[in-house]
Amino acid sequence: MAEFNKNVRELLETRASENFDKTWLTSESDGRRWTYSEFNQAVNRAANLLASRGVGRGDVVSLLMPNSAEYIIAYFACFKLGALAGPVNSLLKSEEIEYVVGNSESKLLLANSEFLPVLEGISVPEIVVFDDEANATANFDEALDDTNLTENDDAIIIYTSGTTGKPKGCLLTHGNLIANARQISEWMGFGPDDRLLTIMPLFHMNAVSVTTMTALYAGGSSVVSSKFSASRFWQIISDYEITSFGSVATMLSMLLQKYPDGVPSDLDISRLRFAMCGSAPVPAEVMRRFEKTFNCLVIEGYGLSESTCRSTFNPPDTSRRPGSCGKPIGNVMAVVDDDDDLVADGELGEIVMRGPNICKAYYKNEAATEKAFRNGWFHTGDIGYRDADGFFYIADRKSDMIIRGGENIYPREIDELLYKHPAVAAAAVIGVPDELYGEEVAAFIVLKTGENVNEEDMIAFCREHLADFKCPKQIHFVADIPKGPTGKLLKRELSAMYK
Repeated sequence: MAEFNKNVRELLETRASENFDKTWLTSESDGRRWTYSEFNQAVNRAANLLASRGVGRGDVVSLLMPNSAEYIIAYFACFKLGALAGPVNSLLKSEEIEYVVGNSESKLLLANSEFLPVLEGISVPEIVVFDDEANATANFDEALDDTNLTENDDAIIIYTSGTTGKPKGCLLTHGNLIANARQISEWMGFGPDDRLLTIMPLFHMNAVSVTTMTALYAGGSSVVSSKFSASRFWQIISDYEITSFGSVATMLSMLLQKYPDGVPSDLDISRLRFAMCGSAPVPAEVMRRFEKTFNCLVIEGYGLSESTCRSTFNPPDTSRRPGSCGKPIGNVMAVVDDDDDLVADGELGEIVMRGPNICKAYYKNEAATEKAFRNGWFHTGDIGYRDADGFFYIADRKSDMIIRGGENIYPREIDELLYKHPAVAAAAVIGVPDELYGEEVAAFIVLKTGENVNEEDMIAFCREHLADFKCPKQIHFVADIPKGPTGKLLKRELSAMYK
């Protein structure tokens, strides 16, 4: 039984033994399929490829690839060796990639050739191109030496945006991955007949945990799609008889825009049970319209990379509560005040959590680890409350984080870049409401005396150094930025100015 598998290697090998000839993974872009047994063998060959380059237990392998079967095989090859998979956000610019790879002390970079241009001229470890697993691993054995892994061995180092402007490496163990897969599977009632669609980016834990590890734990199957396309989405759901998929609110809105009258009549989505949604709350009207238009429940959840992925989900039935992120699915959650004392139901406070899915630390960052894990709880930085029935609600963020279409953005990183522009005297970045993406990035800038820079110039400057999703879409030139008595920029007043 999966409950006794203490590491991901054991879990995969157990499933391969139980479901030898069952299809486990399908590549939607080209129709390739792997049975559980074939996938296990492909993973072993890839693990031996990594080992031939000197990768061993405890080493980090950076992964820079598009959504693909190769990406999933690479993850599991790392897990089998006891190495850490280090997913790199493929939307990042060269200097951002260089920081993430360098900070993790990566030993090898497994990359798709489409990303080689962005790696030119920066300091990265040895690059191994991994466009096609069959070709890349053709000369390697399908047997793999034992690695004697435990549940406490690190499995993933994933970088989360940092309030100081630099991302932090979150360390997730084999035990974390299996615990979250178990929690999600049991809460959602996933089993061998479920087929989950991985359409969220595999450089985020949502795709890794919710639709990949969970499908493996449940003994079901997974379909990986290269990226979300509203025009092709329902065709994919129909063709592969998908039972559930991961999403963000933006995707639901785009599907409503593309198909206002519902799913085309020639498509069969009768096996679809629900859409799992996270990263940011789904507006109540979007949820209502989506469920009415497509006859598909939207099940909201909440979590962070530090909680592997999901910590809460609404019940996967009509008892769910729109506007709530649901109930804890196997970990413990509470709401505390500034002194870390519990507050009463209905009162606002910081959401804290603990449990087997919570990461153990930030990589080589003791200060951040101690601050986040004080008093026996992981502090999320999110403000919310719990109602009398145990449902949690997110009301605000303690930090200034912006969530744009499921991507977390910390304004401090953008602030610091803007201050590097020779014409900028002061700058502050905030999130502003956006109908499609939930939030967009807006920058307020005070120019130095005599400088004359326009909005297009500032946006172009940002695009040179930041991933596009982080770049301000609006620039507001102002005479001054509101400050408190200590000189702190008052971003809430900027929000009021925007309105």
